[in-house]
Amino acid sequence: MEFIPVVDFDVYKLGTSDVADKNLQELGKEIRKAFTEVGFVYLKNTGIDQKEVDRVMDISKKFFLLPEEQKKPFSRGSYANNGNHGWVSSETESLNPRRPGDLKEAFNTTSLHPDIKWPSDGCDGFRDIKVDFFLHCKELSLRVLRVMALSLDLDSEVFLKAHCHLGSDNNGTTLRSLYYAPVKTESVKIDQIRCGEHSDYGSITLVFQSQQEGLQVLNRKGEFISAPSIPGTVLINIADMMQRWTSDVFVSAVHRVLLPPVGDSSARQSLVFFVQPDDDAIITCCDGSNKYPPVKSLEYLLSRFNDTYGRK
Repeated sequence: MEFIPVVDFDVYKLGTSDVADKNLQELGKEIRKAFTEVGFVYLKNTGIDQKEVDRVMDISKKFFLLPEEQKKPFSRGSYANNGNHGWVSSETESLNPRRPGDLKEAFNTTSLHPDIKWPSDGCDGFRDIKVDFFLHCKELSLRVLRVMALSLDLDSEVFLKAHCHLGSDNNGTTLRSLYYAPVKTESVKIDQIRCGEHSDYGSITLVFQSQQEGLQVLNRKGEFISAPSIPGTVLINIADMMQRWTSDVFVSAVHRVLLPPVGDSSARQSLVFFVQPDDDAIITCCDGSNKYPPVKSLEYLLSRFNDTYGRK
């Protein structure tokens, strides 16, 4: 069975500086190989440790286990400055529109604006823990994007220039806390799963998982393979705008989350950092070809949201 490669990111982990281009190019070769052959890669020794991941999952779970009336005031769509920030209830999304709504709920941290309301009752520290983790994921993402550019023999800043506003309301990058509640087999609809088959919308995606299995990725041979949790690593995949940007050198990877085996009553959690180019960035093929027409980042993102939420 095929496995997703694990690459050591130690030479460029958070906190390091003055890294020789030669070391980054070696790292780039390994990451490029993983992305072109499988579409996903696990990075270890990134500078984000398992304790921090566990802390974010713990505070997220406290929120998800609150009564619905305590979560509703923080619903996605209720924030004037950002339409994607906030709580999403179970079965609201259909990431594969041909399936019933996904059996998951989410909290999107898209805005770091100081004046917006955050959950606090029953989950003290929610905002600070989420924002700190968002900023660590931001820094790691920018390092990965730099290495990816070098792996393509491009200027190291070529992708970074389109992510200048990451963490502001002029950029749609989102940290999603996902909670897959225990499944009641008798209430599952036909063809319903925890998360339908889809590819992501932006540049790259960082994924941190709890121990419960279920995530599968579609490899280059068209077969779904397991992407288990490996403590201390982050799983990274290519998203759709990066595929356009690189003229299909890096291809976005389809993935899904299956139902647990019958009799397994455990919940599943993940933290997913969806990296988006700045809202006003125009994404054009970096090899100078016209394989894909130019697209404005925000317009593309909104069209994909319409596909996910449009039937509701």
